[in-house]
Amino acid sequence: MLAAGSFALPGFGDVEVTLTLVLLLVLAGLAAGWIDAVVGGGGLIQLPALLVLFPEMSAVQALATNKVGSIMGTSTSSITYYRRIHPDMRTAAPMALAALAASIGGAALASYIPESALRPIIIVVLVGVFVYTLARPSLGATTELRWEGNRHYGAAAGIGLLIGLYDGLLGPGTGSFLVMALVGVIGYAFLPASALAKIVNLATNFGALLFFVPAGHVVWGVGLMVGAANLVGAYIGARMAVAKGNRFVRVAFVVVVAALILRLGWDVIAGS
Repeated sequence: MLAAGSFALPGFGDVEVTLTLVLLLVLAGLAAGWIDAVVGGGGLIQLPALLVLFPEMSAVQALATNKVGSIMGTSTSSITYYRRIHPDMRTAAPMALAALAASIGGAALASYIPESALRPIIIVVLVGVFVYTLARPSLGATTELRWEGNRHYGAAAGIGLLIGLYDGLLGPGTGSFLVMALVGVIGYAFLPASALAKIVNLATNFGALLFFVPAGHVVWGVGLMVGAANLVGAYIGARMAVAKGNRFVRVAFVVVVAALILRLGWDVIAGS
């Protein structure tokens, strides 16, 4: 018997859902979609929201359900960027394919490797990225590619492989890592880097779901609900990024990376 003002959510057994919970879930999805579309890192909001709002979820269920929400948003932002920025698909294709394959492997490892073993390493990397970006104000202002031809595509595929593995394994901050690698390693400006990152992130989300869906880890009622909100946030965020340009994306990137450092740092402290 359900309590007054609550309802059952398809795909999540007998858990009762209230209007307040739905509103919080939608807000989290909107914010995550916007952040992901601009510079990546929407998992900073969406994944913790799933774990807090649905404490009955296991960590693997939350990761899988988060991917459903994220792929709806990245699909929207990828299309928006493609129409307005026209990212180089010759770079995006090998990078996305490598990331997709690696994300499947990462998802398969997600239930075996504890997050606590990875978080300190990720924090150190993020701090390095944060300091490097602040120390170079001109970084990402213009596109100055470091390599051409096969070396360029090989570097893109290598980045896709490493970050795809991380996305399937853990996830939060994947878009930010992709943007930073495209800017700092390959030499793209922030806006085209964000456009390419969305295409690659779409592939990593899809790759992770290729494992999570058959394994039965996705909570579909929650995933589709947060995904609809993520979609709207992604559409708004992508249009804002295109309209405001590189400087806006750079500032958003610095803020998101700082928030990721604080969030993951708190998790390490709280878990110790």
